[in-house]
Amino acid sequence: MEVRKYENRAQLGRDAGREVAAAIRDLLSSGNEPEVNMVFAAAPSQQEFLEALVEEKDIDWSRVNAFHMDEYIGLSPDAPQRFGNFLAERLFGKVPFRTVHYLNGSAPDLQAECDRYGALLRSFPTDIVCMGIGENNHIAFNDPHVADFRDPQWVKVVTLDAACRRQQVNDGCFEKLDYVPTQALTLTVPALMAGDAIYCMVPGSNKAQAVRNTLLEDVDEQFPSTILRTHPKAMLFVDRDSARLLPNGGSNLPK
Repeated sequence: MEVRKYENRAQLGRDAGREVAAAIRDLLSSGNEPEVNMVFAAAPSQQEFLEALVEEKDIDWSRVNAFHMDEYIGLSPDAPQRFGNFLAERLFGKVPFRTVHYLNGSAPDLQAECDRYGALLRSFPTDIVCMGIGENNHIAFNDPHVADFRDPQWVKVVTLDAACRRQQVNDGCFEKLDYVPTQALTLTVPALMAGDAIYCMVPGSNKAQAVRNTLLEDVDEQFPSTILRTHPKAMLFVDRDSARLLPNGGSNLPK
């Protein structure tokens, strides 16, 4: 996995935006891809990247189909914490995608919703995944206790662990732990890894241990993000703060 280190999260976001924009343009100009299919994460860690991507020019968004990778169960449709709403405000509503496919955490039949979204993902094979890593090393909402590197499902219902729920409070998304939903819909690890290219943006001091685990621990479901090291085209973007627990503070990483 290629790792790039930046002085701060603003630089990280700008460069990640440029890299992803270049990948989209390359796919659309190749002649082999009439459309590009992308999966996005919703989290404060993605803010600078999303802002940079929206500002990129000469992208034919009318040939791009958008998905998101997880959604809380039980929040009201207009709740700002809903990941679909987060992305609608910062990305989906700002550029003219061909289609935007939302996960519905309010569906009356959650297994049917998982099946529906999984079928969509298989119908629109993912070209690019844009994601982060949680403080507990989750990717999407695949926390350690539910992560399955060989999961037969592509979308499933999960119960969130305590560390994951605390992160939502730490990130300022919820006022207190009691307000954080206990369950969510998530793309599974195999669904994420099916993307042809993965761009993973992980800024901030609170992610330092997760970055260290991702790069130095054995590839194991106890640290779900370690699976990214097995992907043939994954790129990890870190800043000085998130790299601080790496050997020599990550000073040997490319800048």
